[in-house]
Amino acid sequence: MTQRAQLTVLLDRLAIDDLITGYARAVDDGDWQAYRSLFTHDGRADYRSSGGIEGPAADVSTWLEEVMRLFPVRQHLIVNRQVRIESVDGAPGDTAVLHADYVNPMRLDGRDGQHVTIPNYSSGGRYTFGLRRTEAGWRVHEVVVHEKWRRTSEGLVPQRG
Repeated sequence: MTQRAQLTVLLDRLAIDDLITGYARAVDDGDWQAYRSLFTHDGRADYRSSGGIEGPAADVSTWLEEVMRLFPVRQHLIVNRQVRIESVDGAPGDTAVLHADYVNPMRLDGRDGQHVTIPNYSSGGRYTFGLRRTEAGWRVHEVVVHEKWRRTSEGLVPQRG
């Protein structure tokens, strides 16, 4: 691989890292317009292993917007990122696959009589992102969630005022 190709791969990896970080932030912040902008025009998302749906990114973002209202506190930690950029004749190509583990702590919003019930919900697993280079930069063509575990716990907190 030439030095120019190595530099392109490095720049691609940085752009892909920004894309995946943008994915986590969009979901955590409830920025569904930003979420949709991360995908190719024909992008898809598959959340079935975690009890969700699969379909076009626009449809899935509408579903996520509704479901995530139940979780006022959420944080995606996407770690152990491993990216493989396609190689074409020794040069970086226009597709990539990224596998990354995730831990996703969230808090459900709920009330129970005179107390506020604060169930905590955590899950973990692995994402598989299929990525494509577009005129706008790297975008998600497909994301598949492979949930490996989940845990819930509840605590009662006296209701204030």
